Amino acid sequence: MRTYGRVPNGAGGLQWVQVNTDANGFNDLVYLTTLCQCLLLGLGESPFYGGYGIPAAQSVLQQVFPDYYVALTQQVFAPYFTSLTVQRVAGSATPTYNVTALTHTGAILTAQIAT
Repeated sequence: MRTYGRVPNGAGGLQWVQVNTDANGFNDLVYLTTLCQCLLLGLGESPFYGGYGIPAAQSVLQQVFPDYYVALTQQVFAPYFTSLTVQRVAGSATPTYNVTALTHTGAILTAQIAT
């Protein structure tokens, strides 16, 4: 299994990287990368996965955090991890979420996503 994600490069831009199943056959990094990409995706932006994403721009304009759509996204990806939490960062001006995933091997993966 593989997916693609964007990471910062040294020149201040973003670079696409490929994330594959690890040597032990676990897809935890693949699913975490896909989750992060879904949180960055606008609702209805993808022609293939129109139900994924969150309305972040509309939420900022209306000054209401997209917690409902983040919770739906968390429910979709929760079966792929032993434990998955997505929590809003308190006091952030833009929708920012801390993602914590407990993998099947016992490793804890964390990411902070600013939509």
